Amino acid sequence: MLFSSMVFIYLFLPIVCTLYLLVRKDLQNYVLLAASILFYAWGEPSYLVIMLLTIILNYVGANYISRSRNDNHRKAILALTICLNLGMLFYFKYFNFVIDNINSLFGANFSIIKVVMPIGISFYTFQAMSYLIDVYRGEAEVQRNIYKLALYICLFPQLVAGPIVKYHDVDEQINKRDVTFEKVAYGIKRFIIGLAKKVLIANTLGAVADKIFDQPVEQFDALTAWIGAVAYSLQLFYDFSGYSDMAIGLGAIFGFKFLENFNYPYISKSITEFWRRWHISLSTWFKEYLYIPLGGNRVSKIRNYFNLFVVFLATGFWHGAAWNFIFWGLWHGLFIIFEKITGWHKKEGGIFINITHHVYCILAFVIGWVMFRAESMSYAVDYLKNMFGFVSEHKIAFEMPYYIDNSEILAFVVGIICAMPIFSHMLQIDYKHKILRSLVNIWLIILFVVSTSSIAASTYNPFIYFRF
Repeated sequence: MLFSSMVFIYLFLPIVCTLYLLVRKDLQNYVLLAASILFYAWGEPSYLVIMLLTIILNYVGANYISRSRNDNHRKAILALTICLNLGMLFYFKYFNFVIDNINSLFGANFSIIKVVMPIGISFYTFQAMSYLIDVYRGEAEVQRNIYKLALYICLFPQLVAGPIVKYHDVDEQINKRDVTFEKVAYGIKRFIIGLAKKVLIANTLGAVADKIFDQPVEQFDALTAWIGAVAYSLQLFYDFSGYSDMAIGLGAIFGFKFLENFNYPYISKSITEFWRRWHISLSTWFKEYLYIPLGGNRVSKIRNYFNLFVVFLATGFWHGAAWNFIFWGLWHGLFIIFEKITGWHKKEGGIFINITHHVYCILAFVIGWVMFRAESMSYAVDYLKNMFGFVSEHKIAFEMPYYIDNSEILAFVVGIICAMPIFSHMLQIDYKHKILRSLVNIWLIILFVVSTSSIAASTYNPFIYFRF
C-alpha cells in the first residue's frame, strides 16, 4: 500500500486513527500492529511470512543473548542470528545477481528460479539487527513481549522505505507515549508536506527523467542529458525525503518521535557533509554498527581509509543487486577518502571558495546519481560521456518539448528553491503569529487538495526506495 494512494489516505488511515483513539491505551499497540500487518500484506501477502520469521528469529536470538552469562555463547548467538538475518536478505535480494555473474564470468549456465525481493526487506532487516545488537551491547533492555518487538520491526509508517529506526531510539516510546493535539497537528502538516513533495515534484520530474533515461544516449544531446540527470537528482530527493516526511508525520500522529532522515543535502559543500545530511538513518546505522566496530577513526590512517571503503561498498550493495549501485557506493567512498586525506571538507574561505566547494559537491553527487539511475554501468558511462560532450554524433529522436513542458519547468524551479532551507521553519511558527499560522494552514490545505487531485488523475506513482 502506498502512502500516496487514495485507499491509504481516505480509507486505511482514517480507520486506523479512529480505532487507535477509541481503544484503551494498553490496546493501542495491538491496533498499530494489526494495521501494520494489513498494510504490508496488502501489497504482497505471500512475503508476510518472511517478515514474521525475521521477528521470531530476532526475538529468540535476543532472549538467548540476554539470558546467557557466557560471553562466548553470547557472541556465538549474536553471530548466528546476524548471519541468518543477512542470509535471508542475501537470498531474496542478491541471489539472482550472484548466479547471473557466475554464469557470465565462467560461461556457466546455472538455471535458477528467479527470486522476487519482498518490499522493504532491507529496511526491516536492518531494524531487526539494530535491536539484536543493542541488546547484546547492553544499550537496550531485551523486549520480552514479542508483540511489542513485532511493532518495532513492522510499524507501518517506516516499514517499507524507512527511515531506519534504531531500537535504542524508540524502545521507551514503544512501551509508553502520549498522543497530544500538538503532535497530531504537527504530524498531519508534516504528512501533507511529504505528500506534496512526492506527488507534485518527484512524480513530475520523474516523468522527465524517465523519458530521457529510456532513450539510447545518441538520441539526445548534452543539454538534454544534463536535464535528465538534474531531474533525476531532484526526483530522488523529493521522492525519498517526501516519504520520510510522511513517515515522521504518521509517527507523530501515533505519538512516536522519529529522527530526521534528510537535512537539505543539496546545499552541502563536500561529500562528507552530504552524507551527514542525506539518508541520515542509513549513514548513522552503518556508522554505529559497521564503521565503529571496524575501528572507525581510532586506527591508523590506512586502516581508517579501508574502513571507509568497506562502509561505502556496503552502502552501495545495500541499495541494490547491480554493479551500478556498487560503483555508486565506491564513487562516494573515494570522495570521502579524498576529503579525509586533503582536509577538503574542513576548509573555510570566502564566497569564491564556498561556491567552488558547492559546485564540486553538486557535480560529484549528480554524476553519482547517473550511475544510480542507469540500468547498467555501460549505459551510465555512455550517458556521462554525452553529458560532457564526448558523443560526437547524435541522431536526435525528439525535440526538447517532448521531454519537458511548462508544468515540468515549474516543478524544476520549485524543486531547486525548496531544496534550500528557505522554508525550513514553516511548521515551527510561534502560535502568537495567528496570521502567519493561518496562512500556513491555508497553504497546506491547498497542497493537500492539489496533491490528492493529482493522485486521482494520475497512474504514475512509484516510490523509488521500494526497490531497496
